[in-house]
Amino acid sequence: MIRFGTNPIAWANDDDRSIGADIPTERILDEAGRQIGFEGIENGHRWPDDPEELRVLLAAHGLRYVSGWYSTGLLAHPVETEIARVQPALARLRHNGCKVLIACETSDAIHGDAARPLGDRPRLGAEEMRAFGARLEAFAEYLAGQGITLAYHHHMGTVVETPEEINALMAATGPHAQLLFDTGHCAFGGGDPLEVLRRHAGRVRHFHAKNIRADVVARAKAEGMSFLEAVLAGAFTVPGDQEGAVAFGPLLGVLAEAGYDGWIVIEAEQDPKRRNPLLYQTLGLATLRREAAAVGLT
Repeated sequence: MIRFGTNPIAWANDDDRSIGADIPTERILDEAGRQIGFEGIENGHRWPDDPEELRVLLAAHGLRYVSGWYSTGLLAHPVETEIARVQPALARLRHNGCKVLIACETSDAIHGDAARPLGDRPRLGAEEMRAFGARLEAFAEYLAGQGITLAYHHHMGTVVETPEEINALMAATGPHAQLLFDTGHCAFGGGDPLEVLRRHAGRVRHFHAKNIRADVVARAKAEGMSFLEAVLAGAFTVPGDQEGAVAFGPLLGVLAEAGYDGWIVIEAEQDPKRRNPLLYQTLGLATLRREAAAVGLT
């Protein structure tokens, strides 16, 4: 069953907590739940750590806990260390009925460093990617035994950014490690979202509907911006924004053909002082609902 969710990063950024720091938590939840009508929301730094406190807080606003970003460090330490580290996040997921852990390898990642241009990101050679994939798969196998699927989030500023790196990671993992497909990060990373999604649709277990402003992305690359500078410049936006370059109807059609039945989440960070989250998230959800219905993804 398809459910539509959002991420609090549209209101209050996790990588740079000064972005949206003035927006009250109550406003985020009220707008996401009661006013816009999302069914769930992903993790954010404002939410309580305690699993039951989290459930109660979100339920009071008609929201479910969708899942949450988990930073792996498998390039820096063994799988056993990661299994020990993940326990608090795993407890929150299981208590709240979640089925997916959103994982991203952040060893030496630069997406949270406003002073580092995206070109400085870490990269893996072919053998290093295969070794990383083996560790990720072992970690995913452990999670599967706990009833949770690992969905890997390819992301700008990390070791899995380009379509070639997505392909290499998918080849180096399976059957337990699956994919979080992010349309915006795929496009920013130089890929054709439709082509990449078609290739990996059978392994997509979570979907981030993120749009890009192609002119801003091009400028960010040309000027050597950091990821956070690109965010503040307006690199990302929501489905349905006329400034956006990603067409979501065909992408949702691929999901429908693949029998996708998970969450579709608008994870589109912008500067809330320039782009009102209530207006943009309302536009994004209305667009996704309309286009999902048109391709039979309901």
